[in-house]
Amino acid sequence: MASNGASPRAGDAENSLERIKRQLASGSGRNLLQGPLLKRSETLRKWNERWVILDPTTGKMEYKVRRNEPTVKGTIIFDANSTITISPVNFHATQLVLKAHKEAVNSLSGNGSAKLGTVATVVAAANSTALECSKEVEAAMQISLRTALVVMANKTADGPMDDFSIMKETLRVKDEELQTLARELRARDLTIKEIADKLSETAEAAEAAASAAHIMDEQRRIACSEIECIAKDSEKQLDFSRSKIRESEGKVEALSKERDELIKQRDSALQEAHLWRSELAKARERVVILEAAVVRAEEKVRVTEAGVAGRIKEAMQKESAASKDKEELLAYVNNLQAQLQRQHIETKQVFKEKIESHSDIGNALHLTRSSPDKTWENVVHMASDQVNLQPVGEGGWSDIQATESRIADVREISPEAEASSLDISVVSEPANDPHGQGNNSFNQP
Repeated sequence: MASNGASPRAGDAENSLERIKRQLASGSGRNLLQGPLLKRSETLRKWNERWVILDPTTGKMEYKVRRNEPTVKGTIIFDANSTITISPVNFHATQLVLKAHKEAVNSLSGNGSAKLGTVATVVAAANSTALECSKEVEAAMQISLRTALVVMANKTADGPMDDFSIMKETLRVKDEELQTLARELRARDLTIKEIADKLSETAEAAEAAASAAHIMDEQRRIACSEIECIAKDSEKQLDFSRSKIRESEGKVEALSKERDELIKQRDSALQEAHLWRSELAKARERVVILEAAVVRAEEKVRVTEAGVAGRIKEAMQKESAASKDKEELLAYVNNLQAQLQRQHIETKQVFKEKIESHSDIGNALHLTRSSPDKTWENVVHMASDQVNLQPVGEGGWSDIQATESRIADVREISPEAEASSLDISVVSEPANDPHGQGNNSFNQP
């Protein structure tokens, strides 16, 4: 829709019209039941002007000292002995003004009781209503003033008083009444000003509504022309859409065929995927079996490694024990060689002693003719033993041969001598020697 420079003004006029409607709709509430009233104070024994608010739903009446005060001063409670007289001047004037507002708005919107043709007629009607309201307010103020003077004149004194006191009290009361009337007049002036402001707002709203109506009429004509153009364009678009629909139907048929082919391909692909899933499941089962076999093999390897480590450790221990035994055997062989050397020396001494003893008994050979051969055999054996005695090394210990002469020359050693001897004691090897040397035992000669 086309727009011109008057559209913002039209929007403002519509907003003002809606605001006036809302005010009129909410004008029948508790705001209509409030206004200034004279309240009698028994403590101060005088009448005071208060702004009274009456709630029509609950019947509760509250009052404030001034209208613009936010807080409520007190509450008026009625009983069987209470009396109240309300002047309907302000309320009636307000109702007349609101009636004029409603008629103006209804005439602008087209649904009111009075059908006014132009905005000037509406403004004139509102002005006449305001003038009537102002006249009614002035008449009511004069009536209330005369009523107050009559009431003050007819008021009786509470006790016997002299003429001067009566005159003084009368003047004081008149002064208070005049002040009260002056305040009422000022309040009436404010009310009249408020009514005039509302009427001026109503006139402005009426003018804005009229301009808005003209603008809306122009916009309506523009909208109608645009609607006609849009209708023509829509017909063209409809024809074009029909051709497009026919083309789309052909494409839909081709797409349906392609869809059927794709469905067949999808079914075959699903079957193939099912086969692959079954193969994958079998492969997974094989993988699980192989993993279990690998785990068992790893367990066997760990057990074998543990056994091999134990065997290696045991072999190393046996090897260390064998080396220790070998060292002990070497030491023992060395000791035996030293012992044999000592025995050889002792044998030489014994041989010398025997030779000397034989030379001493040479003169008595004729007495011992029967055993010369045995004696010489012993001498020959001892000589041969002297020739065969040699140091024995590590490799020649197994070549030692026990002869009868050596066995015969072995001396027995008493236990006392054995305890004090420095010879090597008997060493017995264990039966489970890894080198096979545990079967040989060496005893002390």
